[in-house]
Amino acid sequence: MINRRRFISLTAASLAAPSIVSSSAFSATFPDRPVRIIVPFPPGGSTDVTARIVGARLQEVWGQTVVIENKGGAGGNIAADAAAKADPDGSTLFIVGPGQATNKFLYASLSYDPVADFAPVSLLIKQPNIMCVPNSSQAKSVKEFIAFCNANKGKVTYASSGNGTTLHLSGELFKRLANVEMTHIPYRGAGPAMNDFIPGRVDAIFDNAPSILPHVKADSVRALAVTPSKRIPALPDLPTIAEAGVPGFDVTSWFAFFYQAKTPPEIVAKVNADTRAALEHPAVKNRLLELGAEPSGTTQEGLAAYLKAEIDKWGPVITEAKIRIDN
Repeated sequence: MINRRRFISLTAASLAAPSIVSSSAFSATFPDRPVRIIVPFPPGGSTDVTARIVGARLQEVWGQTVVIENKGGAGGNIAADAAAKADPDGSTLFIVGPGQATNKFLYASLSYDPVADFAPVSLLIKQPNIMCVPNSSQAKSVKEFIAFCNANKGKVTYASSGNGTTLHLSGELFKRLANVEMTHIPYRGAGPAMNDFIPGRVDAIFDNAPSILPHVKADSVRALAVTPSKRIPALPDLPTIAEAGVPGFDVTSWFAFFYQAKTPPEIVAKVNADTRAALEHPAVKNRLLELGAEPSGTTQEGLAAYLKAEIDKWGPVITEAKIRIDN
């Protein structure tokens, strides 16, 4: 005879069983259609490179096509709007970086909420930016570049992959800490920026390591320093900007995966696990390290906390510097 307590226990177990079967079936079938990764910049930049490296591994694991969809423009806001309005069925991932933390301060209004409209999946990489000048530049060091700026006030330019990116903010921070004048020239992505930078049509760039490191190693541009507070393994002999004469300079970029906020938790959890495994795969990990990036998979909660910390870090800087971008 089954007593009441035993009956409740068995009933609870029977109710739990279908969810276990459902979860197992889900793991075996997801994704059951192609997955697109929305990239907020054109091909050729660091965001695009990271998406393609990680996406290629996920395609192998899932046995489904992973499509990279580049939606450049408006500092990443066009892509973010599309991602925020995507069907929450797991078929649309969004790769984004610091703009997810900074755009709310840079723009008067946004068509999306960078926190409420998205479900964090996983941090992907952390990476330095590299301060570079064209080979035609007379500057061979950060101090020489500062001298060049002072000798050419109002004429010196620096390129970025778009307003509000770490390339842009690195340049603005450099201007203030080094007390120099430079004019910001925003492009619709790092690729178009490099097309003008390499021939010397702009004077400097603070580009993400994965996109510019191949140019540095090919000697098609001249690297002056890296933006973090510590030197990087990919270029151990290159000083930091702080070491090279601008104390206090410290900027690190990052990229992460997000889903539309209403995406089912089990989908988000599976893609989190698969993404973190992909980042540890030797081919993926080694390729990212070669490009100067640090694979940095996190839990969903870890990414949420990281985003909050970035918002808390950059908000006061942007507000105090009165950096605003017209919509």
